Amino acid sequence: MSSNLNKVMLIGNVGAEPEVRRSGNDNAIANVRMATTDKWTDKKTGEITEKTEWHRITLFGKVAEVVEKYVKKGDRLYIEGRLETRKWTDIEGVEKYSTEIVVSGFDGKLIMLSGPPKGRSVGGGKKTDREAAADLDLNDEIPF
Repeated sequence: MSSNLNKVMLIGNVGAEPEVRRSGNDNAIANVRMATTDKWTDKKTGEITEKTEWHRITLFGKVAEVVEKYVKKGDRLYIEGRLETRKWTDIEGVEKYSTEIVVSGFDGKLIMLSGPPKGRSVGGGKKTDREAAADLDLNDEIPF
């Protein structure tokens, strides 16, 4: 067993429509901006204070296809992934870094917490497309 752990768990709201593209071999890649907000009461003033953090989420494969089909701006999500930092050189030759949460493979998880899309009923004990997507097993493909 490894003595290292790189795991991120977040519950937050999607801040913009997801951006989905396809790789050269037609695998889906989704980028989502997600906000998490902490609220607390200032002990001195009694005022409620809040701080919002924005997170870059990158999802791959089947979970990205679920995002493409079902996730919209404002939706509440639970995600599990790992932190990765990318490095690149911009057009002016300046090195840039971006840290994002990657959701893929065996360690990735996406649960949609917002419920079914507006205008669709959930009656009759039958799952909506969105609920079925939330139950999708992302680990059904072994990468070797």
